[in-house]
Amino acid sequence: MTTMTDSSVREFKMPDVGEGLTEAEILKWYVQPGDTVTDGQVVCEVETAKAAVELPIPYDGVVRELHFPEGTTVDVGTSIIAVAVGDGAAAVAEPVQETVAEEPKPEGRQPVLVGYGVSTSATRRRPRKGAEAPAAAQTPSAAIQAELNGHGPAAPAAPVTGDRPLAKPPVRKLAKDLGVDLATVVPSGPDGIITREDVHAAVSATTPAAQPEAAPAAVAPAPSPTAYDGTRETRVPVKGVRKATAAAMVGSAFTAPHVTEFVTVDVTRTMKLVEELKQDKEYAGLRVNPLLLIAKALLVAIRRNPDINASWDEAAQEIVVKHYVNLGIAAATPRGLIVPNIKDAHAQTLPQLAGSLGELVSTAREGKTSPAAMQGGTVTITNVGVFGVDTGTPILNPGESAILAVGAIKLQPWVHKGKVKPRQVTTLALSFDHRLVDGELGSKVLADVAAVLEQPKRLISWA
Repeated sequence: MTTMTDSSVREFKMPDVGEGLTEAEILKWYVQPGDTVTDGQVVCEVETAKAAVELPIPYDGVVRELHFPEGTTVDVGTSIIAVAVGDGAAAVAEPVQETVAEEPKPEGRQPVLVGYGVSTSATRRRPRKGAEAPAAAQTPSAAIQAELNGHGPAAPAAPVTGDRPLAKPPVRKLAKDLGVDLATVVPSGPDGIITREDVHAAVSATTPAAQPEAAPAAVAPAPSPTAYDGTRETRVPVKGVRKATAAAMVGSAFTAPHVTEFVTVDVTRTMKLVEELKQDKEYAGLRVNPLLLIAKALLVAIRRNPDINASWDEAAQEIVVKHYVNLGIAAATPRGLIVPNIKDAHAQTLPQLAGSLGELVSTAREGKTSPAAMQGGTVTITNVGVFGVDTGTPILNPGESAILAVGAIKLQPWVHKGKVKPRQVTTLALSFDHRLVDGELGSKVLADVAAVLEQPKRLISWA
């Protein structure tokens, strides 16, 4: 790549379009070298670990160079496009040959607000997992590990400097008990947090196992990669939204102790109310379906049992009860499962909630859900019934204490007023974090949701 030194050329860097994101994949370029761009014009679409986002350019000019092709994953803070501005724009107004850099010059990773240029204060970020760290910054434990892995003698490590290592109190105590200096530990947790496993790994790396004296053994050849039949198998790279979802679900499943309770309920009256609302002029043009009333029923149950709407603060060892409800709705999209949420859903009327649900679903299907829309959720609904299944045992969305799964609504024989009649029936499943929600509280919430759906008039009396 030709180094841009002309002061009339502006380099637009990959911004941090979410909170703490370190990279994004360029999905599509909307401009080419020689094109004229204006302030606020969308030049490309990128996919982060949370969503697909369109990036606007923050100045006027002519595109001089695209530094990366579509499909490339780029670190936040790395220049992705060069634009000639001012007097320099005239020099590149004629067609320019497109140049794609193979090895872009490293630059400081600085988060920016989309469309507002580069921030003046640099922010230290954790390097991508698997990225090769400079030798001078290699920690003692990493250097010893390199020697054990057969990469030659470990070079003397440079003194570790910088901020206080990030670790939770139990991990700090473990390190102290084992005599491990946290400054020498390579973190593997999110946002550079040191975990218990990292401490144990540091101990193992610095304590070579005793080996009996023996003649050097022949080194076995490394096993060859497992072959697969490309005509009968397809390998799909895990990245972007799918990669983030997988990591979040594993973290949730093995961090929060899940408990799931079930209830089967007659929702015939709820289905009749749905049909009535569809004919109501107040709901004209709005999305009216069973999910709308199920969401409202859950909000009523939370109002009656507010302690269910909480989160667990591991570092402070506290339960944080939320006095607002950001209602998450799990949505299956071509890029994977996402959970956008309706902010302050507890304060919305039924027509307002219908409008919010319709907008949320439409935005998710178009792949335009913003990172902000997926942050700050307090409780979630996942509607597995749309796939024709009865119910499931949902995994909590990280940071939340409860998730409600809704099964398919089917016509079934049901005892109604002493007689067996065909009724509309569904099964609900509520998973909750047993650290802060006990069986009594979880049961009350699930029973209240079922009671509202069985007798939707309770929406008026309980709301």
